[in-house]
Amino acid sequence: MSRIGNKPVDIPDKVKVNIDNDGGVSVEGPKGKLNWKLPRQITGNVKDNHVSLARGAETRSVKALHGLSRALVHNMVVGVSEGFTKQLEIEGVGFKAAVQGTNLNLSLGFSHPILFPIPKDIKITVTDQTKIMIQGADKKVVGQVAADIRRYYPPEPYKGKGVRYAGEQIRRKEKGKGVRYAGEQIRRKEGKTVQ
Repeated sequence: MSRIGNKPVDIPDKVKVNIDNDGGVSVEGPKGKLNWKLPRQITGNVKDNHVSLARGAETRSVKALHGLSRALVHNMVVGVSEGFTKQLEIEGVGFKAAVQGTNLNLSLGFSHPILFPIPKDIKITVTDQTKIMIQGADKKVVGQVAADIRRYYPPEPYKGKGVRYAGEQIRRKEKGKGVRYAGEQIRRKEGKTVQ
């Protein structure tokens, strides 16, 4: 039994949910419109401001899809009513970001600035040149945009420079502690390793 799949999804005011016969789900609200198609074995219906999903078989994979489908429909309802937000922080000397038209301009210590094209349903705002806020109705797209921006310069463990999620903890390393075998000495002048 999928506990999550059996929970109905509440529909807030100003949100319209429509499920057609072939499993297409469309959700419309103040923040936009989202569409998705249910898996073959999952059926859904809208009744009394609730969306309930049912499965057509009791196999392990269909049970997993039941809970997944309910979670995705819930995320669609939350997305069009409240929206989703991801925050990034840039750390490093001279590292900064700015929104220029439909692009996000990132200066991350490379010889050239990085121009990241902003998707049409995503809103990006930059404060203090180092804090990036990504907002949108689709949770998947918001998370993917944040991951793509972070991938340009992931935080490194020695100085902590790079692009990180807000509140992300970076495991720091000490510099110059190479791996040595027991009893091994390193002569630095000759450049040789002796036992």
